[in-house]
Amino acid sequence: MIKLFQYLALIALLTACSQKSEPNALVLPVSNTIKVQESDSKDTILLKAAHVVPTSNQFDALQNEFIAFIHFGPNTFTRMEWGNGMEDPKIFDLQNLDTDQWCKAMKDAGMKMVIFTAKHHDGFVLWQSRYTKHGVMSSPFKDGKGDVLKELSESCKKYGLKLGVYLSPADLFQIENKEGLYGNLSEYTERTIPRQVEGRPFENKTKFTFEVDDYNEYFLNQLFELLTEYGPIHEVWFDGAHPKRKGGQTYNYLAWKELIRALAPKAVIFGKEDIRWCGNEAGKTRDTEWNVIPYQEDPDQMNSFADLTEESLGSREDLYKGKYLHYQQAETNTSIREGWFYRDDTDQKVRSTDDVFDMYERSVGGNSTFLLNIPPNREGNFSPRDVSVLEEVGERIKETYGENLLSGANGPQGVLDDDPSSFELLGGGAQEMVVETNAPITVNRLAIQEAIDTHSERVEKHAVDAWVDNTWKEIATATNIGYKRILRFPEITTQKLRIRILESRFYPAIANVSAYYYKARPPQLSIERSVEGSVAISPKKDTFGWKPHGEDIAGNINSGYNIRYTTDGSEPTVASEIYTGPFKIPSGEIQAVAEVNGKLGSVASQLFGIVKKDWKSVGEDSFEGENVAQNAFDGDSNTYWSSSDKAGKHFINIDLGKEYSITGFTYTPQVLSADGMIEKGTVRMSTDGKTWKSVEDFQFGNLINDPTTRTHMFQSKINARYIGIESKVIAGNGKTAAIAELDFLLD
Repeated sequence: MIKLFQYLALIALLTACSQKSEPNALVLPVSNTIKVQESDSKDTILLKAAHVVPTSNQFDALQNEFIAFIHFGPNTFTRMEWGNGMEDPKIFDLQNLDTDQWCKAMKDAGMKMVIFTAKHHDGFVLWQSRYTKHGVMSSPFKDGKGDVLKELSESCKKYGLKLGVYLSPADLFQIENKEGLYGNLSEYTERTIPRQVEGRPFENKTKFTFEVDDYNEYFLNQLFELLTEYGPIHEVWFDGAHPKRKGGQTYNYLAWKELIRALAPKAVIFGKEDIRWCGNEAGKTRDTEWNVIPYQEDPDQMNSFADLTEESLGSREDLYKGKYLHYQQAETNTSIREGWFYRDDTDQKVRSTDDVFDMYERSVGGNSTFLLNIPPNREGNFSPRDVSVLEEVGERIKETYGENLLSGANGPQGVLDDDPSSFELLGGGAQEMVVETNAPITVNRLAIQEAIDTHSERVEKHAVDAWVDNTWKEIATATNIGYKRILRFPEITTQKLRIRILESRFYPAIANVSAYYYKARPPQLSIERSVEGSVAISPKKDTFGWKPHGEDIAGNINSGYNIRYTTDGSEPTVASEIYTGPFKIPSGEIQAVAEVNGKLGSVASQLFGIVKKDWKSVGEDSFEGENVAQNAFDGDSNTYWSSSDKAGKHFINIDLGKEYSITGFTYTPQVLSADGMIEKGTVRMSTDGKTWKSVEDFQFGNLINDPTTRTHMFQSKINARYIGIESKVIAGNGKTAAIAELDFLLD
């Protein structure tokens, strides 16, 4: 009987292609989670997926689009990415704090919410908690009476920003402290939350009873403080990182969730069933980012969640394997600086406006939320360079997306009225729509949105055409749409646009179509040097939006712009030397910028060390296949050295050709996989290439999630001809070491 129903349903679905509205026989109730039955056919599973929708909180969070992250704490003062939990609170020597400056800069950037690291992995709390002394209450900040979160909360209200809190489940202070609660093997007993503290009553009189151990009680008590005394809270951010474990400690997330849902009814929860991590920390999204994804268990009843990093996540083949279909949107996160915490303004790179704006378009226009970290400095402010980028990004967003060029156009009014609750349901026949303007428009951006809150994600492939010279010309194609898809293409002047749905899971419901014009800027540049020391400067291959006269500029350095550059590390100006072709330098920092009619683009910089043409390998512990030692210094980051897969230390030794006075080195990890990232290691040197001694240890954090080039500067210069790198710890507990490229730096 079930198979007969499925057959009839499929026939009805095919027959319905001649209808304009959804056939009643196939319409299912929408839900945030829909169970898949063992008897469900593939067509039935797709039909169910087409009825999975976000909760109202999730939909509100998607409409935030661009939000901020703030990493602040002892690491700001120790210049570390991860603390060890045993830092003296006096290290947090904050003399000034200007959260109004933070919020103004975030507001100027167009952000709508900020998520603050109230407690990072080190366990240091940035509010006046009743349940620990490891925090601002034991620091010099305002003689121990300061409350960073309180000041930020007040500034958020002043500037109209929503507030979210990051509370790290991992807590190194509670692990390392002999009286610590994490993993202390305490019994699970019935506890009342919040635990009352004499002299510190709560205005909120809500009480909860949970059966938990000591650490979960501690965590729940602190959640209660954050959600009742600093709100309203709109997002609770749970990091999945575990720097260290102890005593088999587990988290009672279902208790945490019950408390959050009761005390912060508008909040979404990151890292759990509401919002998921995009899978990297480099600001990248999948080309096809589905938010309707499969689970093997009911997400509403799960206590722990794994990171979902598969490229195919949410695809048809993935859905067929699921037992539950669930709406869980992605956040695309990265930092404006190299690293999550502020170190300094000299050797910590800051992303350019071009880079951040590109990430904004790719993430917000790729069915996700863009989460950008801005770390305050030790003066309690955002640094001027960061603020400048935020202001410029905000201006560019307003300049590009402030005017919808389809305003007043003719076509389906459900997609042109700027009302997310109205939509155009594309039924049978040709699934397309045409929009015609009253006069020709010049356009290079098109935003399309589905009515996901009522009709889920359904479009799997679509195309856009423009009417040019009395015929349709295809100008862009993409896969899914979801909350929003921003299509970017070379500018075109037209009076008619056509959107064609090429593949879908069920009748698509299009909520909004809007067109925009992005004013092209000088291109971003790439600076590379060969092993012989020859430097070449060219536009980045993925530079988008700059096509003078409609032609691609790749490889042509005279197409409407000049490249200005310097070799002394100073920022180039319109008076700097013009690049005409490759040139050689022995070492140093090259900075370059594209210039058009006196207007400069984003500055690119690259620090080069010793020229590598005379380098030779003088030994390594092992290598795997074609990944030999020479690949670590061949000037090509696409090749790499990899040791064999075995326990213990791994090393590579190099003869530089002659003795140099070396100030530091850069390490570029291989990026084809997460294998071999050297998290901790030792620099070694030799006078003869045979007998080696350790010189200095180094450490790089967060390599797997953000495998970018890292720099380590020596405490004092090293005079050496023979130099080596030895691994101590491989990220992710790996057993191989890998290096895509090494550079050794000079004065």
